Amino acid sequence: MGRFDTPHDEWPILMARAQAGDQQAYTRLLTVLVPVIRSMVRKQIDDAVLTEDVIQDVLLAVHRVRQTYDPACPFLPWLKAIAQARSIDALRRRGRQRHWEVAEEESLMQSGDLSCPQERRDTREELSLYLNQLSTRQRQIVEHVHLSEMSLAEAATESNLTVPAVKSLLHRALTNLRRFGAKHDRS
Repeated sequence: MGRFDTPHDEWPILMARAQAGDQQAYTRLLTVLVPVIRSMVRKQIDDAVLTEDVIQDVLLAVHRVRQTYDPACPFLPWLKAIAQARSIDALRRRGRQRHWEVAEEESLMQSGDLSCPQERRDTREELSLYLNQLSTRQRQIVEHVHLSEMSLAEAATESNLTVPAVKSLLHRALTNLRRFGAKHDRS
């Protein structure tokens, strides 16, 4: 059998060997999985560059969470869950990025050119004023998710929190920011 002909029923065995430290089994498994992951990701993402980025994210995620796989369970659903989560995260990041790009363009058209350093500084200062009114944890979550474009899972890991805790903090932070903005608009 060739290098790329590893049957699906051998994947749990290869992963179990990889979990035990067998580097050759791990390399063989990852090599076999790349085309499988590519196929999974392409079903959700039609951008070739983004697809390749997601494949790398999936491989990294598999590496990070490989000890969570139970060799007594089917391998493909475990892999599909990781690939789907990474695909969704990538699409969300791309959506947020496009949203910000469009918003920036509209803002530039409405308010003139922000290439002036003073105007950029004023905008950053205003953003800092709003963020500084939040609690430290709320500010960190907003910075992670909206300014650094981390996924909720990445922000949770970075902040040593659960995803539901991050969602809750983010919701409270955005509610507070809306309230601060409304107060500012009235004054």
